[in-house]
Amino acid sequence: MIATEVSAFGEILLYIIGSVLFVLLTYFGSWLFRPHRPNEEKNTTYESGEDTVGTAWGQFNMRFYIVALLFILFEVEIIFLFPWATVFGDAQLIAETDGMWGWFAIVEMFLFIFILVLGLAYAWGKGFLNWDKPEVIPPKVDTKVPDQLYDAVNNRY
Repeated sequence: MIATEVSAFGEILLYIIGSVLFVLLTYFGSWLFRPHRPNEEKNTTYESGEDTVGTAWGQFNMRFYIVALLFILFEVEIIFLFPWATVFGDAQLIAETDGMWGWFAIVEMFLFIFILVLGLAYAWGKGFLNWDKPEVIPPKVDTKVPDQLYDAVNNRY
């Protein structure tokens, strides 16, 4: 009998194959055993359990996008602060460098935080953080379809 040993890459390959098989079998099982009974109520469109109202072509305030980008930008700093905090207090590194490691780590973090504050000041100066409500302008669509037809379709559903 030949004894074979699986390398570390072989173990990873086995985990990948096992996880792909698990996902495929789960999808196949759910497709096989699920009830399939569509009706008019299930086929209607809805938003968070509520019937849709109006058109999907409404204007979206771009400030939501900018605030989301700024939030992500300043939340990413936590990814850098946690490892820095764990390495900063490494007694062995401080002892081997005669205390210079601590000073280097502090200067590095102040530089990082300075760059973040500079970015915040730039966003503030450009007015990206001001939250003024713009005037809502309803979209106008030129169409040959009469408004009564749209109302009839909307009232039916």
